[in-house]
Amino acid sequence: MLWSDPENEPPEELRDTQEMLRRLGVLVALAMVLAMLVIGVR
Repeated sequence: MLWSDPENEPPEELRDTQEMLRRLGVLVALAMVLAMLVIGVR
């Protein structure tokens, strides 16, 4: 690797966006499970 190569570390806003999407995905998955449980109980 050359000393001038950029680090393969994503920029700050991209990391924040990825973190937000990950949290959103977990929330959506939990909401789906909860909805299935509610539908199954009825």
